[in-house]
Amino acid sequence: MVNVYERVAINKRNSFVVVACFFAFITAAIYLIARAAGYGLDAVAIALIISGLSSLGGYYFSDSIVLSLSGAKPASKKAHFHFYTVAENLAMAAKLPMPKLFIIEDTAMNAFATGRDPQHAVVVATTGLLSRLNRTQLEGVIAHELSHVQNYDIRLMSVVSVLVGLVALLSDWFLRFGLRSSHSSDDDRNSGQLQVLLLILGVIMAMLAPFVAQLIQLAISRKREFLADASGAKLTRYPEGLAQALEIISADKEPLEAANKATAHLYFSDPLRNRHDAVGWFASLFNTHPPVAERIKALRA
Repeated sequence: MVNVYERVAINKRNSFVVVACFFAFITAAIYLIARAAGYGLDAVAIALIISGLSSLGGYYFSDSIVLSLSGAKPASKKAHFHFYTVAENLAMAAKLPMPKLFIIEDTAMNAFATGRDPQHAVVVATTGLLSRLNRTQLEGVIAHELSHVQNYDIRLMSVVSVLVGLVALLSDWFLRFGLRSSHSSDDDRNSGQLQVLLLILGVIMAMLAPFVAQLIQLAISRKREFLADASGAKLTRYPEGLAQALEIISADKEPLEAANKATAHLYFSDPLRNRHDAVGWFASLFNTHPPVAERIKALRA
């Protein structure tokens, strides 16, 4: 039997391993692509600045952007008493500032948190979720979302997005210009077998790196979901409440109309799960969330 504290530690360790592998892969990809194309550190720096600036805007304005895309409206204590008081009590228990609360008028059951840090946190729930869960189950869901805030998951995924964008930019530049520039400068470089090998590896890496980086990004997202489940159970001291909420939400077959591929990773449960029928281990690589059955099993263990 693994207790909740051990489960949190295990999930943090697993997250660290996946993130470390991601950074190692990114470093290797950038090195091979830059060497094969003859890019210097200046080209890598330019790509980093471009991808960083594009993600920086999303990072600082993510809450406003997501709220606008989802059509969320501010919640009030009078109209949404259980939602407000549950969030208030859990924020106090977690020693977090009270987050801003919003609702989405949709009968589908879901929730998400966003914001770059605890001081700018936003928690959103659908009216379907608020009307169909009891207070104990709602506590489990809100504790999960507050754990995302407490664990700085939005900040982590923003950094990951910058690095994925960096690899995508370098790969695109190499495939567009790298081969031509490498071919024209062969005589000047006196390149031998090593240069040919680097060129082959660079082409392979440029083609595969963005795809692999995105898969690792999704794997990190799934690991953080497990961590938020464990941290949420630690906060409420009642894992069964969250497990019951997962069972009820997973049985809901109504898709969330406000969700899309860009925002799916934010939600408590995959809002796109009802829009495709792909199954199997390969299809699961593209999921933003781990299987619900695995999440429930971990909570009840």
